Amino acid sequence: MTREPRKLSFSAQSWDLRIPFTITGRTFTEVDLLYVSIAENGSIGQGEAAGVYYLGETGTSMLAAVASVQSAIEAGADRQQLRDLLPPGGARNAIDCALWDLEAKRKSTTVWELTGIEPGLTRSALTIGIGTPQEMAATAKSLDSSLIKVKLDAELPLERISAVRAARPDDEIIVDVNQGWTFEQLVELAPNFEQLGVAMIEQPLPRGGDEALEGYVSPVPLCADESCLCVSEFEQAARRYQVINIKLDKAGGLTEALELARLVRARGIDLMVGNMMGTSLAMAPGYVVAQLCRFVDLDGALFLKKDRANPISYEHGVVSRPRPELWG
Repeated sequence: MTREPRKLSFSAQSWDLRIPFTITGRTFTEVDLLYVSIAENGSIGQGEAAGVYYLGETGTSMLAAVASVQSAIEAGADRQQLRDLLPPGGARNAIDCALWDLEAKRKSTTVWELTGIEPGLTRSALTIGIGTPQEMAATAKSLDSSLIKVKLDAELPLERISAVRAARPDDEIIVDVNQGWTFEQLVELAPNFEQLGVAMIEQPLPRGGDEALEGYVSPVPLCADESCLCVSEFEQAARRYQVINIKLDKAGGLTEALELARLVRARGIDLMVGNMMGTSLAMAPGYVVAQLCRFVDLDGALFLKKDRANPISYEHGVVSRPRPELWG
C-alpha cells in the first residue's frame, strides 16, 4: 500500500472559563490552547496543550515551536525523535499526544494496548480556587467528590484550609500553594495542616528556591510540581519531595511522562498526575498516567464553559475512561 504524505495541522484556540479561577499570583478567565492534528493514511490523531505559563509559554510561542518541526513530523518523525527535536513543554506535548492517538487509530487498537497499562476506576480531585474562607467553604460543600484540592497562597492559609475542612470533615484534602510560601511559613504551618488531616502539600516553595527542603522532615508529605518538570529534574526533586506531580504540558508529552513515572515508582516515591487546564482532549492522556498515581487531578475540563465532542464525564469524582472517538 502506498503511504500517503503525513499532514500536520495546528492552531491556537481560546476557551473561556465558567468563572474566574485564582491561584497564587494569577487569576484565569480563559485558557489559550494549542490544538494539533496529524493525518496519515486516512487516520487522524489529535493532541492539545495549554503550555507552561510560569515558564513564559504562550499560544504564539507554542505555534512557533510546532512550525519549527512541521517538516520533520510530516517526514515521519516518531515520538522518540520528537524528544530530540523539541524541549519539554506544550508544543511537544500536543504533538506527542497526537502521535499516540494516530498510532492507536492506524493500528485499530487502543492506547491501553500500546502502553500495557490497564484502565481502572479513577477518582479525580475537584479543585477550589483562592477566595475568602467563607467562599471556599461554600465551594467545598458544593463539590461532588471525596477528594478535594485546595489552592492557597501566603494570605490566610490556615483560616482558609480550616474553613474547607469544617465544610468537608470526612473527605481527603490536598493543598496546592503554587510556590507561594517561604520555608519559615511551611515549617510553621505544616503541623497545623497535619492536625487538620491534610494528605499532601503541593509546591509550597518557589521553583529554584526549595533547597531548604533537603534534610527537612515535613509532618505532611510534600509534592513537587513546578520543581520537577521532566525526567532530567527528577533526581534533585527526589531529595526534597515525597510526591511528584506529573503534568503532560511540563513533561512534554505522554512519552516522557511515562518514563518519569517509571523512575518515580522505582524509587518508592508517590505519584500524582495534574493538568494545566484544558478540554477533555488534554485530560485523556493524563488518564493513562492516572492509573499509576496515588493522587489524580484531572478536573481541568470542568472549569470551561464548553468542552470538545465525546467528552470525559465526571460523576461523584470518578472520571470516565476516555472514548476512542476523543483520543487513544
